Amino acid sequence: MWRLRRAAVACEVCQSLVKHSSGIQGNLPLQKLHLVSRSIYHSHHPTLKLQRPQFRTSFQQFSSLTNLTLRKLKLSPIKYGYQPHRNFWPARVAARLLKLRYLILGSAVGGGYTAKKTFDQWKDMLPDLNDYKWIVPDIVWEIDEYIDLEKIRKALPNSEDLAKLAPDFDKIAESLSLLKDFFTTGHKLVSEVIEASDLLLLLGSPGETAFRATDPGSESDKRYKKVSDKEKIDQLQEELLHTQLKYQRILERLEKENKELRKLVLQKDDKGIHHRKLKKSLIDMYSEVLDVLSDYDASYNTQDHLPRVVVVGDQSAGKTSVLEMIAQARIFPRGSGEMMTRSPVKVTLSEGPHHVALFKDSSREFDLTKEEDLAALRHEIELRMRKNVKEGCTVSSETISLNVKGPGLQRMVLVDLPGVINTVTSGMAPDTKETIFSISKAYMQNPNAIILCIQDGSVDAERSIVTDLVSQMDPHGRRTIFVLTKVDLAEKNVTSPSRIQQIIEGKLFPMKALGYFAVVTGKGNSSESIEAIRDYEEEFFQNSKLLKTSMLKAHQVTTRNLSLAVSDCFWKMVRESVEQQADSFKATRFNLETEWKNNYPRLRELDRNELFEKAKNEILDEVISLSQVTPKHWEEILQQSLWERVSTHVIENIYLPAAQTMNSGTFNTTVDIKLKQWTDKQLPNKAVEVAWETLQEEFSRFMTEPKGKEHDDIFDKLKEAVKEESIKRHKWNDFAEDSLRVIQHNALEDRSISDKQQWDAAIYFMEEALQARLKDTENAIENMVGPDWKKRWLYWKNRTQEQCVHNETKNELEKMLKCNEEHPAYLASDEITTVRKNLESRGVDVDPSLIKDTWHQVYRRHFLKTALNHCNLCRRGFYYYQRHFVDSELECNDVVLFWRIQRMLAITANTLRQQLTNTEVRRLEKNVKEVLEDFAEDSEKKVKLLTGKRVQLAEDLKKVREIQEKLDAFIEALHQEK
Repeated sequence: MWRLRRAAVACEVCQSLVKHSSGIQGNLPLQKLHLVSRSIYHSHHPTLKLQRPQFRTSFQQFSSLTNLTLRKLKLSPIKYGYQPHRNFWPARVAARLLKLRYLILGSAVGGGYTAKKTFDQWKDMLPDLNDYKWIVPDIVWEIDEYIDLEKIRKALPNSEDLAKLAPDFDKIAESLSLLKDFFTTGHKLVSEVIEASDLLLLLGSPGETAFRATDPGSESDKRYKKVSDKEKIDQLQEELLHTQLKYQRILERLEKENKELRKLVLQKDDKGIHHRKLKKSLIDMYSEVLDVLSDYDASYNTQDHLPRVVVVGDQSAGKTSVLEMIAQARIFPRGSGEMMTRSPVKVTLSEGPHHVALFKDSSREFDLTKEEDLAALRHEIELRMRKNVKEGCTVSSETISLNVKGPGLQRMVLVDLPGVINTVTSGMAPDTKETIFSISKAYMQNPNAIILCIQDGSVDAERSIVTDLVSQMDPHGRRTIFVLTKVDLAEKNVTSPSRIQQIIEGKLFPMKALGYFAVVTGKGNSSESIEAIRDYEEEFFQNSKLLKTSMLKAHQVTTRNLSLAVSDCFWKMVRESVEQQADSFKATRFNLETEWKNNYPRLRELDRNELFEKAKNEILDEVISLSQVTPKHWEEILQQSLWERVSTHVIENIYLPAAQTMNSGTFNTTVDIKLKQWTDKQLPNKAVEVAWETLQEEFSRFMTEPKGKEHDDIFDKLKEAVKEESIKRHKWNDFAEDSLRVIQHNALEDRSISDKQQWDAAIYFMEEALQARLKDTENAIENMVGPDWKKRWLYWKNRTQEQCVHNETKNELEKMLKCNEEHPAYLASDEITTVRKNLESRGVDVDPSLIKDTWHQVYRRHFLKTALNHCNLCRRGFYYYQRHFVDSELECNDVVLFWRIQRMLAITANTLRQQLTNTEVRRLEKNVKEVLEDFAEDSEKKVKLLTGKRVQLAEDLKKVREIQEKLDAFIEALHQEK
């Protein structure tokens, strides 16, 4: 009775333990249990199926490696005890009858205890997941809308395949024998149960063991292998890792199939099978907003707080390789140790049927599946970078905008910045280091920018510069994701693997981060494909000790997991900040509109491009006005300008030398020779120059004259620039001079004056020319000899010593001319000596050169006065001209000369007017249009020529409205997708 009572008590206690432990485990999903615990409590559990949980946890990984790695279980070694056989058969029979009962009882007690302990261990292993809520993308819970779950269910392995993956239950039964150590050192109740069972066995059959997992009727000498705890744990972890990798491959295969299906759907839409217009994707709309903001505020100051992923890192740390793995194409130029990223590159990733890339300002698509297009894209990016870099600089802050589309790409906007350097090397600008720091800080100062900090794992962490920079911009690590590259080299080179773990856990840097990732970006060969790098990365982490020894978690490795985490963080940040940014731009728009209404109430809000179009129309209207100038006005202007240009040559080189001759025959011969030489060499060219200058003057007059109230001085700079550039480009027709030479030569050959009116006109023209020359000569003499006695008395002026000498010399030469009014143009040497001696006798010492200079002006005045007198006499000489001056002492050949010159001027002006109106004005109008078109494409030129507060205010209003409209459309689409 005593034994039975003790056994009953033990059974009740064990049952209570079983209920208690099973109650603890009841709400825990089977998938979250250790394999050993699962085999104990659910040995007959059906085939596991993926189910959507009823509540959302704050943590999920982005791969099928979702099970956390096991901690090392502290299992006590098995202690096998043997007792000598006894031949007392009643005890042996009782032991055999009670053996099954105690085995069940012991298994229940031990299983409950093990389950409770396993559950506590798993609770301790779970980290605090509040900081990882952002990792779970919303699309995970909406996956049934995008993926055919029925197809996935059929693709999953059946129960037989899963049974093969299940752990070996014989080994589990073998592990149950370890419970005896827990019973002997554990609770007192368990110890009493063991004592009771041992006592019964001693009384019944002392030759049998206390617990045996074999058939009770078996008498064999089978023994369990003695395996250490560490080997068992390693074996279980190895099996778990293989299981995870198998499901990883299954999931990747399903994702690949899903990608192909989505590609087919997008291709059908592209071909118009569904006859509907595809809308812009969210990421494309968001990228357009960033592009407009980039133009509006190039410095990315407080105006622009929209999120983007900023990729920073030391030079050659692997930034570009990480971006290429995310974009799934080798799109960036490469170089061994040379700085290749010389300006920021904004990469917008979006999903599309074809893997292509295109620039914001270009319509050409580069097929990223073809090596030729990839090489062309890399070359184009390199050319754009070098174009952005100004002379004397190494890097530039101007952004290159690139869109990459392809099936399966994660939607986000990334900005690749130049690598941070520690030392400026030869060939770099002295301020390269400071410029890179300023560019990086400008992007990272955005409070909503996600900082992707790239650290090279193959070099010492102490050599890193970027971590200090990132810690300054984000000291709490709320928007920083740390990425350790080249982990394969780090594992080979680092003597202590725990150092890599310290880097990943953020214990080796002062910088804090939201997440830590480890990636492999290839073997260092630039010709490797993305697929080869991805396979190498997967193979490395599959065999890496870092993952097997739990130094790295499954969700912290591979660029695929990194891409998913960054994309989800990016969209989370966008949803949180985009509406706030839209509100700030609404307030900015209201302020700008109010300022415009107060300052320019009666003017339309025309931005720089609209103002340019308005100015363009005004300029073209003014050019057309040139064709409305009357022919008479053109000819008058041309004739007057041409005579002003050639009058000096005609008087000095033709008329004066010919007038020095003694008879009319010599005069006419000299004139004909001089006119022929002038016509062949100089006259046509001078005429074309005069015509071109006249066209310029008239064009400038139309461009610059005020238009009354309609005149807008904001266009003055632009009009002046257009005028100068058009004149610079315009070139007169080359054949004009040849045709003009023939016309001028024929005009000068004609000597026949038809009527008295032409004769009088020639005399009047000659008098005007000679009087103008006489006036100039008298002014020259006055300057030479000083003021006369009237001016000296009225204006209190005196002559200088030199002027006194000139005056004495002039008086002496005038006496000589009075004695001989027909004196030739030149003084003889004896005459110069005479004049000099006469002046010396009066105490005036002169130089022979001074006498010659004074004589030139004195004789010139005398000659011009004589010519004017002769011209007056010739007024009545037309009758003698008709008779060829026969039986007359009057000869008026000089009048005929001026008539020939006057007629040549009139004919030349008429010819030039025809060329202007028929050809040159149209060509000038064409040049003006070309200049305006060139200016329209040159944004810098428009900014330089159209300036002022009014222009800038209109520009700001246009940009803010455009940004607000795009932001509103993006927010609406974002709400619709949500």
